[in-house]
Amino acid sequence: MKSTILITLVALALPLAAAAAPTDDFYIDVHDLGPGAVTTEAVAAAHAKDLAMQDAHGVRFLKYWVDEGRGQVYCLSQAPDSAAIVATHREAHGLVPQQVHLVTAGLAAALRGGQPLFLDIHQLGPGAVTADAVAAAHEKDLAVQDEFGVNFAQYWVDETEGVVMCLSEAPDADAVRRTHARAHGLLPDEILAVQQGE
Repeated sequence: MKSTILITLVALALPLAAAAAPTDDFYIDVHDLGPGAVTTEAVAAAHAKDLAMQDAHGVRFLKYWVDEGRGQVYCLSQAPDSAAIVATHREAHGLVPQQVHLVTAGLAAALRGGQPLFLDIHQLGPGAVTADAVAAAHEKDLAVQDEFGVNFAQYWVDETEGVVMCLSEAPDADAVRRTHARAHGLLPDEILAVQQGE
């Protein structure tokens, strides 16, 4: 009888504990090191240091993208807050990001492979965009992407800062631009040719 009561109490407590557990948010942090100042190999080494340090701050780094030409690195992670991400980078290798975006992730599609990767950035301004509006625009991108040989694989929205980041495979940056132009007319401010790491 006592064991039945104990099992029942534990079973009742588990959903309450799960409901009370905090859910980490998604973040994309941006390192702008300047043209010629970064290599894919150096970022992979720094990322390995981040992975070794991440548990100390409750961070989970998921992916990163490197544009060697522009010297920019974008890191996707789950974390309790932006301070944890900055602390992890600082302690791992000292390269702290210039920006950290709290983002909402859109639906992901599989990468097909065989084409270059691009990360396009839309700077729409604080309060100028919602995750729902971006989801609707993304559906329009998907409807016309095949016309330009593009595969939009994922997007992220920072509603507070009005920043949208889209990851795609495409023959070139112009194909990404033309897809957005045909779909909804919202052209990105930047299109980065990137290498992805995990």
